[in-house]
Amino acid sequence: MSDVQQRIDQLVKSHDIVLFMKGTASFPMCGFSGRAVQILKACGVDPKSVVTVNVLDDPEIRQGIKEYSNWPTIPQLYVRGEFIGGSDIMMEMYESGELQRLLGTPTA
Repeated sequence: MSDVQQRIDQLVKSHDIVLFMKGTASFPMCGFSGRAVQILKACGVDPKSVVTVNVLDDPEIRQGIKEYSNWPTIPQLYVRGEFIGGSDIMMEMYESGELQRLLGTPTA
């Protein structure tokens, strides 16, 4: 495992909710990343409890996360070490209530 893969693995496994995104939770730099943050907020997740990784700050992480997950796009959500998916999958899971159950937040 490369250094970048080890850094990613450490991040994913040491935090409950990790979102690899373009920008930050308070200032997303792409629509899909902004949508991912909004979905988490809609689930009742405090944005401060989410570890966000701005892939624009680190080209190695930006490429490495795609290899780590074998998923070509960003954002990428991890919950308790498990890869969940990007904003489209998050939206589908939110609409079905599955994401709220996974996050342990109440469904509306």
